[in-house]
Amino acid sequence: MGDLMQGVITDIKRFAVHDGDGIRTTVFFKGCPLSCVWCHNPEGIISAPQIAYFSHKCMHCGQCVHLCDSNSIVNGEHLFDRNACTQCGTCLTKCQGEAFKLYGKTVSVQEVMQAVLEDRLFYETSGGGVTLSGGECLLQSEFCAEVLKNLKKEGIHTAVDTCGFVPKTAFEQVAEFTDVFLYDIKAVDEAVHIRCTGRSNQLILENLKFLDSLNKQVEIRVPFVPGWNDGEMEKISLFLKEFSCVKKVKVLPYHNFAKSKYMALGMENTLPDNQPDDSQIKKAQLLFKK
Repeated sequence: MGDLMQGVITDIKRFAVHDGDGIRTTVFFKGCPLSCVWCHNPEGIISAPQIAYFSHKCMHCGQCVHLCDSNSIVNGEHLFDRNACTQCGTCLTKCQGEAFKLYGKTVSVQEVMQAVLEDRLFYETSGGGVTLSGGECLLQSEFCAEVLKNLKKEGIHTAVDTCGFVPKTAFEQVAEFTDVFLYDIKAVDEAVHIRCTGRSNQLILENLKFLDSLNKQVEIRVPFVPGWNDGEMEKISLFLKEFSCVKKVKVLPYHNFAKSKYMALGMENTLPDNQPDDSQIKKAQLLFKK
């Protein structure tokens, strides 16, 4: 039955070094329940497939114009009508400049396993493994559980990168097959969390307590975004003191490199302008070390 299960992903990234220990392959799932203003993976927010158009790659060859009504060239400029697009993906196969990219591919467990097992040697020599990320991978918890179960059969280290805003049952499904959870804590103050993500943090904090009760290994990840959650660092550090499951805390400096993705996807760019400097990050790190 597991072989028949399907999931929707945006990408499989090889040789990832920021998604857990060692060299890893990260599977990015599509769909997320939060609306973080600083999201650097906007292609993972919406669960449905999306066509991205990167205008700077367009060669103005006109091949796509003959394929569908979504594309036209007016006064020498290529225009892409997203409202007329049916997400068929035909433009991807004909575009000479690779200006189009489809985010949202349906895959089987077998297809994911085939891709990630290619780098088994790198996992073994570096202490790495496979990470499921997103978006929010646990929105597809049954599929994730099947992938993770197959990875453990192969003796591969597994990590789940999650925002925590999913039903507790999702964690119940994957906990047995997950070696470490990479768990986002963006704010302890509920009002701050709602302002930053559009959602309450109560479910997130409760799920962390549940993982603690299971004695699972957890690495906390705290995005540092000036003007948004920078005042939460001490509150988060004090909150985490009660958890025995927390083995590591990483402060992640915010960056706004994803602006081009928002434009290519036709999505509103919510990225803040201010980025943290080294002194701000070091100060936050000291709070957690204490």
